[in-house]
Amino acid sequence: MEKLREQYEKEVIPALMKKFNYKSVMEVPKLDKIVINIGLGDIRENPKALENAMNDLSLITGQKPIITKAKKSIAAFKIREGANVGCKVTLRKEKMYEFAYKLFNVALPRVRDFRGVSETSFDGKGNYSMGIKEQLIFPEIEYDKIDKLRGMDIVFTTTAKTDDEARELLTLLGMPFKN
Repeated sequence: MEKLREQYEKEVIPALMKKFNYKSVMEVPKLDKIVINIGLGDIRENPKALENAMNDLSLITGQKPIITKAKKSIAAFKIREGANVGCKVTLRKEKMYEFAYKLFNVALPRVRDFRGVSETSFDGKGNYSMGIKEQLIFPEIEYDKIDKLRGMDIVFTTTAKTDDEARELLTLLGMPFKN
């Protein structure tokens, strides 16, 4: 899985330096971290849901997730401050590149009727967010072992200053954007 890091160093850096006229290699944007989050709306009815979601997330990422807690109470959603509402993993360095490679080349092509990811999900500061409807697209998840289909949010944090730089970086790394 070293392929993506090697590709970044050999192909992406020179291409970005040429396109955006960077003077130094240190100016070239890079992938900083990937955060994968699973929010659980059914945690009150199904207390085991958190444990199952954490198992799925650790299988997919190879890293132990942390539990996310509610920051404030919301009566309409029956949530109290400090209650468990989901889990997340922050990937950096080698695990980040391994996950990105697996997502771009294995998981996303397994999505039914997949035509590419949206180009409009940038935040204006060079970060990209996307959602996945089910965890079954990852090869580590066995269909028979899951209790419920769960979606997840994936955020790619880059050091790019603009969305154009981040879009070009992710495209060169292999992100399948819609045409």
